[in-house]
Amino acid sequence: MMFDFSDLKNKSKDIENWLSKELSVIRTGRATSAILDFIQVEAYGSKMAIKELANILVEDAKTIRLEPWDMTVGKSIEKAINSSNLGLSVAPFEKGLRIIFPELTAERREQFVKVVKNLLEESKVSMRNLREKTGKSIDEKEKAGGMGEDDKFRLKDEMQKIIEETNRKLEELAEKKEKEIKN
Repeated sequence: MMFDFSDLKNKSKDIENWLSKELSVIRTGRATSAILDFIQVEAYGSKMAIKELANILVEDAKTIRLEPWDMTVGKSIEKAINSSNLGLSVAPFEKGLRIIFPELTAERREQFVKVVKNLLEESKVSMRNLREKTGKSIDEKEKAGGMGEDDKFRLKDEMQKIIEETNRKLEELAEKKEKEIKN
């Protein structure tokens, strides 16, 4: 008896990608351009991402350099970064802006760890919902006469293996981020 797990696998991958993207924004004390991905800059009459307005270069562990293609948007970029509440310092220089990542305090690190745990829990809830939906789909197929009870249990075991594998990957992503934050 065949059952198509492609929807489950695709949605599991989407949840994994979502968590990865959300975690990339959390500051670890090291400079990373991913933190700027969610900042929207008011430029040319619309909201734009920083990467659409400037070259982004990681100078060292604590500094990112932005070199806008059009220097007239420099002030708008600076304003957007300052209003983002990411705790970053912005210093203008002749070719653009330097974004300085200050040292994280122990208190701030603990806050970030809590955010990581909340994001992990959110992704696990999504996986539980996905397991429930797929399980119902398997049950419905059995009730419609499309499979026997043995097939149903075999498919549910297969589904559980996919769910457990994704949950393991989600845990690994969160653990890695926690280590980055704590170090």
